[in-house]
Amino acid sequence: MTKLRNMIMAAVTACLGFASAAHADEMDEILKRGELRVAVQTQGAPVSFVDKNGERTGLAVELAKMMGADLGVKVTFQDYDWKGLIPALLSGKVDMIAADMTPTPQRAAQLLFSRPMFYQETVAVAPKDASYKSWQDLNKDGLNIGATQASSYGDAVKKFMPKANLKEFAGGTAAVAQALSSGRLDGAVSDLGNVTNFVREFGNLKILDGVITREPLAFATQPNAFHLKLWLDNYVELITADRRLENMVNYWWNSTDWEKDHK
Repeated sequence: MTKLRNMIMAAVTACLGFASAAHADEMDEILKRGELRVAVQTQGAPVSFVDKNGERTGLAVELAKMMGADLGVKVTFQDYDWKGLIPALLSGKVDMIAADMTPTPQRAAQLLFSRPMFYQETVAVAPKDASYKSWQDLNKDGLNIGATQASSYGDAVKKFMPKANLKEFAGGTAAVAQALSSGRLDGAVSDLGNVTNFVREFGNLKILDGVITREPLAFATQPNAFHLKLWLDNYVELITADRRLENMVNYWWNSTDWEKDHK
C-alpha cells in the first residue's frame, strides 16, 4: 500500500510540475513583459507599409495593433525582409509574424499558424503592350517571371509555369513591380491586391485573366507557442463575430479606400 501511495504521489507531483511549466508559457511572458513583439515586412501596401505621415500601417499591422489593445499590452514591430521573417521568429526575437503568409506544408512543419486571417487570389501581371491574355500564356520557354523571394508566389510559378524561368527578388513586391515595369521581366506573379497596386502605380502593366491559386493567409508563432496560437484562433473567432475583421479586410484588401488616408 505504501508503495502504491508513493507511486500515486509521484504521479501527482509530476502532473503538478507539468502544469506549472505549462503555465509559464509564452502568453505569460507577453503579459509580464507588457509587450507583444511582432515581425513585419513593411515593404508592400496594403498589408504592411509606412504611409505618407511616416507611420507604419496596413492590414497586418492594424490587426496586430488591435490585438495588443484588446490584450492590454503595447505592440513593438520589428522590420525584416520576407526571407528574414521566419528566422527572426525561430530565434526568439519576436513572438509572432504578422504578414500575408501562406501556411504551406513546409512552413507549417516549422511554425504554428493561426486560423486564416483572410484569403488572397494569386494572379499574374505583364506589360500592357504584351500579347499575353491569361496567366497560362506565361508558361513558355525563355520567359522570365518574377516573384518575391521564398514566397508562395514563386512556388506558384514553379508549379504552374514550369517552362518559364523564375526570377526571385529579396526586396519584396515593390522590387518585383519595378523590375517588370522597367522591362527586365516578361511577367510577375503576386496577390490580386499587390498586382492591382502595380497596375495603378506604374501605368504600363496589366492584370492577366484567371486566378492561379486562392490561398489562406495567417499569422505565425513559434512551434511550441501553443497558448499564443490558441489565443490567436480565439481572437479570429471574436473579431469575425463582431465584424471588425470583415471591416478591416474590406477597407485594406478588397478596396482602395485606404489610399486617400495613407498615400
